[in-house]
Amino acid sequence: GNDMETGGGSAAGGAPESGNAGGPRKPAKRTASGIAGATAYKSTSFQATFVQSLTLTFLAEWGDRSQIATIALAAAKDPMGVTVGGCLGHSMCTGLAVVGGRMLAARISEKTVSFYGGIIFTIFGIHSLFFES
Repeated sequence: GNDMETGGGSAAGGAPESGNAGGPRKPAKRTASGIAGATAYKSTSFQATFVQSLTLTFLAEWGDRSQIATIALAAAKDPMGVTVGGCLGHSMCTGLAVVGGRMLAARISEKTVSFYGGIIFTIFGIHSLFFES
């Protein structure tokens, strides 16, 4: 980080900042990389939140069943209607997820949701391993 963030910097002209003259430097925070870094990132700016949600949604939706179904529908029907309908449907679904997530977060900890979500995905994995043809 820069000197202003670490508390040991100086104002323009080389004079020490008031309140920090000769104070110890704070060590720079280490940041995680990859998914851990993305989830640990706690920015409140609109731009950072927008980029993070756009990237997450794009990567999560790329190649899933709904995209394949949309491709098939666009091949058989009007592509403009499929595009508008798909965007509206996805926006409504995402809006419900955001509102539901806000309400859920007010009642249940993120750790609890992650724990039970992991159990459910494990059950689905075991089921598909043994019961799918």
